Amino acid sequence: MRRLFVGLTAVSVLASATACGSSGSEESNGSGSSGGTTEVKVGLIPIVDVAPLYLGEKKGFFSERGLKLSISSAQGGAAIVPGVASGQFEFGFSNMTSLLIAQSNSVPVKGVANGNASTGVEGEDFAAITVKGDSPVKSAKDLEGKKVAVNTLKNTMELGVRASVTKSGGDPGKVDFVEMNFDQMPAALDGGQIDAAMVVEPALATIKGQGGREIASSMVDIAPDLTISLYFTSTQYAQKNPEVVKKFQEATAESLAYADSHPDEVREVVTTYTKIPPAVLEQVTLPKWPTDPNRASIEQLVKLGEEGDLFKQTPDLDKLLP
Repeated sequence: MRRLFVGLTAVSVLASATACGSSGSEESNGSGSSGGTTEVKVGLIPIVDVAPLYLGEKKGFFSERGLKLSISSAQGGAAIVPGVASGQFEFGFSNMTSLLIAQSNSVPVKGVANGNASTGVEGEDFAAITVKGDSPVKSAKDLEGKKVAVNTLKNTMELGVRASVTKSGGDPGKVDFVEMNFDQMPAALDGGQIDAAMVVEPALATIKGQGGREIASSMVDIAPDLTISLYFTSTQYAQKNPEVVKKFQEATAESLAYADSHPDEVREVVTTYTKIPPAVLEQVTLPKWPTDPNRASIEQLVKLGEEGDLFKQTPDLDKLLP
């Protein structure tokens, strides 16, 4: 269901993309314009985290600036990053770690607006390490020698588990990480195929609903108020279309601020582009949507990524961040 933290281990092609926006504008350098309106293709993951863009479009924040969003749905950042770099999309959404990996591999991407962030509150975040209710595992240190599911190896979720294990006095090198889709983790945990699962919403709400419990808020353990994701474009598009990028930045910032202060409207708009049942959605912990990325938290991600040999070279944050 959720693919927030799908990593970019190699530049891959877009496996599947379903156009959700309207068409009919004339094409010009990758973006269409008609009657003073510029249509831009945006690659998004159908998850709670991108609700501000749907809400902003509904509220007219983009149309007021002469922008029309043509939204395509993709599984995750591993598909969206090369799609933006190749010009398939003008803008995209991806987790921070995948963008750091891309930048370290000289993929021409440039952040243009903040995405979302951890709530920063232990035990009240939208991501957590979970275990069965009757599990003997009481803390992250107890995960040594245990099988722990993450959605993508060598990416944000694994970094989070490692941070939690280290914080609790354990050795993350002794954890047996296995790769598994978020939506498969609740059943696998309940059935005993794994000992713990590093999940995000709505899988977190599902696991709690089946009697599971959380033992660590790993995004909080990485850094206070961790920046999770960014909206981004290609460096070429940013250079050729600075005014469009500026309008997208302004509209997105307004959308983020509105979403952060209107959670009920966020939950309502999420039902228009996901299949999350309303009953589950009511139990979901929403992320935060600050208008600016937290550079200090991203620097901590870089540090953890370097310790885990995720990068070919140290990412240049001055070039990557908005």
